Formats: sequence, structure tokens, C-alpha cells
Amino acid sequence: MAFHPSDLIGYGAAFLTTVSFVPQAWLTLRTRDVSGISLGMYSLFTVGIALWLIYGALLRSWPIVAANAVTLALAATILLLRLRYGGRRLESDAPQPRGDSHADSDRRG
Repeated sequence: MAFHPSDLIGYGAAFLTTVSFVPQAWLTLRTRDVSGISLGMYSLFTVGIALWLIYGALLRSWPIVAANAVTLALAATILLLRLRYGGRRLESDAPQPRGDSHADSDRRG
């Protein structure tokens, strides 16, 4: 299959959409905070990316294959972390109570 100049558009799109996952994957790996990640959305998304990867391989479209292979690895990592940590917040991230509890009880009488 010969290289066509339109492949540059495919490679550009593949690069940008794949790289867009790096900050989320890095943040999730670093903090282990998955409380804002939807299990349903990431499950469907990861399966969809796997299907795009298969589709690209069947077409022998390497921009599709390359982008979706990397995106699948990143999305699967986030999904596995979401499954492992269950969407709970880390204790250090939990909101802290404000004010003096004794002062609140004094006002109530």
C-alpha cells in the first residue's frame, strides 16, 4: 500500500487524539483518584477502541492501528485502575470539616 498525502491527516488526528489521553492516565496513575471516572463510559469506550483497532488492522490502515493501540493501552490502564480502586476518594482527598465543632454545639444550646 502506497503512502498517500492524506495519510498525514490521519497520522495528525491519531497523534492528537492519542496524546490527549496521556494527562488523564498520568494523573490517575499518580494520584490513584478515580472518583470522577465513569465505569460505564470507560468500559464502553475501551471496547470501542478495541473494535477500532481490529477494524484498522483489517483495513491495514496503520494510522488507525497505531493510534488505537496506544489509546487502548491508556484507556485500559485507566479502566483497570477504576475497577481496582472502585471510584472511592482517597482519605487525604476527602473534604475536611470546617470550623470548631464546640462552637457549633454552643450555638445550638
